[in-house]
Amino acid sequence: MKKVAVTGIGIVAPPGIGKRQFWANIKSGRSFVEKITRFDASRYPSHIAGQIDDLENYSLLSRRLLKKIDLFSHMALVASEMALEDAKMDIRQEDPNLVGIFLGNALGGWLYAETELRDLYIEGREGVSPYMASAWFPAAPQGQVSIYYGIKGFSKTVVADRASSLMAIGYARDTLVKGKLHMILAGGTEAPVTPYALLCCNTYGGISENNDYPHKAYRPFDKNRQGFVIGEGSGVVLMENIDRAEARGSHILAVISGVGNTCDGKDRINPDPSGNQLARAIRMALNEAEITPDEIDYISLDGLAVEVWDQSEAKAIKHVFGEKAKTIPVSCPKSMFGNLLGASGAVDLIATILAMEHNAVPPMINVEAPDPEGLNYIINKAHEKAINKALVISRGRGGINTVIVIEKKEVA
Repeated sequence: MKKVAVTGIGIVAPPGIGKRQFWANIKSGRSFVEKITRFDASRYPSHIAGQIDDLENYSLLSRRLLKKIDLFSHMALVASEMALEDAKMDIRQEDPNLVGIFLGNALGGWLYAETELRDLYIEGREGVSPYMASAWFPAAPQGQVSIYYGIKGFSKTVVADRASSLMAIGYARDTLVKGKLHMILAGGTEAPVTPYALLCCNTYGGISENNDYPHKAYRPFDKNRQGFVIGEGSGVVLMENIDRAEARGSHILAVISGVGNTCDGKDRINPDPSGNQLARAIRMALNEAEITPDEIDYISLDGLAVEVWDQSEAKAIKHVFGEKAKTIPVSCPKSMFGNLLGASGAVDLIATILAMEHNAVPPMINVEAPDPEGLNYIINKAHEKAINKALVISRGRGGINTVIVIEKKEVA
């Protein structure tokens, strides 16, 4: 059996910390993109973002630990704790050798790095924290979660641009299927709202500079698209083999049944305009899940709001779904709160699981003139619908494509 269970959700994102607040806000269809105020970003071409300002209200971490870690590790720890609480799992009672942590990100922890590098040039090496080397690098969140919970099983950090966290979840699924571990915390985390990270994002290409109207800035699949908006946050799910989850009486939130990974191999930044390799990844995920395109009830779009990305994504969907592409609901909820880069796929997956639970397709916003036409975009207002099987798409620069199929657990 290639299916694994999701039994817990942890979410730290601009629309809310915790799944109830997060779902209520994305269902409402309002924007959480604002001008950056935590530092002077006015001289950057783009100085808007989806931001989190009340993380300390949800964190029980000691001040001593917080001094040693970057924000992206802090958010991953909070999201991991929420996922375990949601699953009613005391992870410290499990065999630590059979528990893993699979996380993705794209940038690393730059707030800590920037601060310490500034001190290096002002004060010399004596002014640099001894935790600098372990705080900023991409594997730091994996390490901190492992240390905090005593996790000792096979684990992995994935850095695959914006596809990082969905790919990490896919790897976690494969690891559980092979029986290497009993359970895995999987997802992603990203903290790009810092001076240097924001500079990197501004040179990334494809970022919106509509600073005067931040709520209207992120416009995927709209003719007046202006590029994406960055956001910060973390999404983590607890994954278990279905039999084991059922044996301990877990409430199974969703089942991950298929994964597809491909690469366009066309350009170092842009995707293949044809969408052919993304279409192949979709077919791979469907085939692995042993379902047909007609069975999919909802598609969560990557939605970069850059023409070649939006067009190629729509082409891929049309290649696979044919005439059904006109009727199957699709949306891009991140248009409300920003693209969380390496954490975006995990957050999209969580939004889709919550959509299944609440029988409602989350909307996308700022689509006034759909482009391309031919897809059933759910705009501004949630659409009531039973979702039994859904597809989540995440893509990265260079044409990285990751697709996951999730399903509701069948009731015996």
